[in-house]
Amino acid sequence: MKVIVSNEIEQVCPNFVGACVEADVVNTSYSEGLWKEIHALEEQFRKELTTESLKQLSGIAATRRVYKACGKDPSRYRPASEALIRRMLQGKELYQIDTLVDLINLANIKYGYSIGGFDADKFVGDTLTLGIGKAGEPYEGIGRGMINIEGLPVYRDALGGVGTPTSDHERTKITINTRHLLVLINGYDGNEQSVRANAEFIIELVNKYCSATKASYYVY
Repeated sequence: MKVIVSNEIEQVCPNFVGACVEADVVNTSYSEGLWKEIHALEEQFRKELTTESLKQLSGIAATRRVYKACGKDPSRYRPASEALIRRMLQGKELYQIDTLVDLINLANIKYGYSIGGFDADKFVGDTLTLGIGKAGEPYEGIGRGMINIEGLPVYRDALGGVGTPTSDHERTKITINTRHLLVLINGYDGNEQSVRANAEFIIELVNKYCSATKASYYVY
């Protein structure tokens, strides 16, 4: 899959760096080993972070800045990484969905970047373009119904929007039958080293918990 960063994103975030991870995988409903890792990170974050200090994490702070630059309120439309960590700090359990979704959530909170996970076989065309949502643009967030993506960074395939930092789209969501995984990491802080580390962590997780083959990534 080819990924293009539009000029409108480059104007609000000239240092943007992203990574695209792809792998053939076997999904399962639950992984005990994965959840041990998630709970360990929960304990660490509850010792180190508060619901205010988490906003200063590099990946989250940069995503919030881009939201504001695009005209979106980051406290109303929280980046998923921020929302997940907030949930943990409030003493709530993360939602358990399936192994692929759960490991993407782990990678999301560990590095604080906005991460989109998709069933790559559901994309239309061979190119994804990162742009900014338009007024009235239809978008059905996973489990959220229709949401207003005007002013949100959004990836689009040939049919329309598939992913924002707040919510990915129902049309391309991961299910238990997903066999071709694609993950997009959005480094709005411009830290290529950290983005690469996040991509390598995802590959480590899918190898460990999803019997991955052909796992690879590239930076864009």
